[in-house]
Formats: sequence, structure tokens, C-alpha cells
Amino acid sequence: MADVLTPEQRRRNMSAIRGKDTGPELAVRRLIHSMGYRYRLHGKELPGRPDLVFRARQKIIFVHGCFWHMHACKQGRVIPRTNAAFWCDKRAGNVKRDRRNIRALRACGWHVLVVWECQTRDFVALAKRICRFLKPEPPSRRRARKSVESNLRYIR
Repeated sequence: MADVLTPEQRRRNMSAIRGKDTGPELAVRRLIHSMGYRYRLHGKELPGRPDLVFRARQKIIFVHGCFWHMHACKQGRVIPRTNAAFWCDKRAGNVKRDRRNIRALRACGWHVLVVWECQTRDFVALAKRICRFLKPEPPSRRRARKSVESNLRYIR
């Protein structure tokens, strides 16, 4: 089936799509800010330029569009009708790049959460998921024991 838009209309439409400040990203940012968390945007020095960076917590949140990053949902499984080979390669390259960036971030000690566009429709479930992710991790037993022992030394 032929495209319903002219090549000029399609070009304008596709050029209007941006990678920053998308609707789902803004929704996630508003939600996280309303929960009292503060973050940095688009960490330039980090692999993949993550959407939200929580430095003190060593945590990162990516907000991915389902179509562009091939999520398993309905929008992610859509196959473009025109220039299908190009778009399949482009989207597969996005997925490969995402995996590579997440692996590099985890190797540097960052914890990574990916929020999909379709998940931004249920704010209650999304808020719970983000809360669990951003919650401070309990210290390991070894560290806790060591800090107690070092504090006892100062008391004596």
C-alpha cells in the first residue's frame, strides 16, 4: 500500500520528531519531580546520553519511544509500509546501540531503568516502579558491621 502522505509531507513529519523533551519524557520528568526527586538531564559525558541522571544515587532512567526502540507492545511491533528495509535496519540499530550503552553504564557502576512510552499511560504503576528503583539500597552487612565497629572505637 502506498503512503498516504506526499514525500514532502512525510519529510516534514519525520523531521519534526525529536529525541529530547518528548511527550513521554516530559510526563516522566513531571512525575519524578512531583515525587520530590531531583535529577540532571541528558548526561553528556555518559554513554547514550541518559534522559534522567541521579548522580548521588548512581541511577539512570531512559525514556524510550516504543516504535523507535522496538518495544514488545503494539506500537513497537509496527512495520512501516514504505521504505521498510531502511526503517527495520534503523530501528534494529537503535536497539543494538541501547544494549551497548546500558552495558557500558552498568560496567561503570550505574543502575539503569528503561521506561517505555506505553508505560507512561498508567501513572500509578509507573510511580510505584520508579519509587522502587530510586529507593536507596540498603547497605551491605559487611559495610554496616564495619561502620559500627569503627564508631565503637571512637566511643571508647
